[in-house]
Amino acid sequence: MENGDARLRSVLVELGPAGTSTRVIGLTGAPGAGKSTVTSALVRAFRARGSRVAVLAVDPSSPFTGGALLGDRVRMQEHATDDGVYIRSMGSRGQLGGLAAATPRVIRVLAAAGYEVILVETVGVGQAEVEIASAADTTVVLVVPGMGDSIQAAKAGLLEVADVLVVNKADRPDTQTTLRDLRHMVSLARAEWKPPIVPTVGTTGEGVDDLVAALDKHEAWLESSGERARRRLARARDEVTALAFGTLARRLAVPDELAARVADGTCDPIEAAEELLAAAGIFPQ
Repeated sequence: MENGDARLRSVLVELGPAGTSTRVIGLTGAPGAGKSTVTSALVRAFRARGSRVAVLAVDPSSPFTGGALLGDRVRMQEHATDDGVYIRSMGSRGQLGGLAAATPRVIRVLAAAGYEVILVETVGVGQAEVEIASAADTTVVLVVPGMGDSIQAAKAGLLEVADVLVVNKADRPDTQTTLRDLRHMVSLARAEWKPPIVPTVGTTGEGVDDLVAALDKHEAWLESSGERARRRLARARDEVTALAFGTLARRLAVPDELAARVADGTCDPIEAAEELLAAAGIFPQ
């Protein structure tokens, strides 16, 4: 799936329809928020229920070497010998938004393999990189105390996609200020679902039971409101669009001669784009 193997299409056909009983939970937040630690704690909690759990941990790929550290597994060593847990680190391979391009297809594979809970941990992202919201049923956004005043909290676009807000490292002295800022922001939201705010200390497990309870509450709301079906329809649409654009990108390699005409000013970029599309039979002359 990650390498775009020629057998990918036949494999997807063999997998059949995507499973509807699998819970896909995304965890995102700024670097250093403790995503891997909280993910590991959630694996422990779901395994205690007897659920089979898969973890997709996306690491940033170097724009220079193309390599990725893939270090998230280091923080999940306690699950290494558990046959009910599958952990896969994936390089982002230049994909923006905190995920890898193959993530939706890999989620489909893991659902077909019978994993009841799939935890997707993103690259440490900034305010605008919120692709995880379109890939998960439930999006968990982690912040840490000291993130700034209520105005900063309100304008952070990353928080707007949260179904559950987690204030991790809640043993820090300025936790109450951060909780107050987030509560104020959530109180202003007009959405039907207002994200609960859960303080946790990932390293000790404090607050993890409350987090699981909040996730269960959101799971029940997804089912009762019909939101799950809407989100999965949007996810399917995004997956098809991404594959279509990927195919177009491979077909529409810009020849040097056309690029040279744009570079020397004898052809404007819009005209060049239309010429390229026409040559591929996509855009009429």
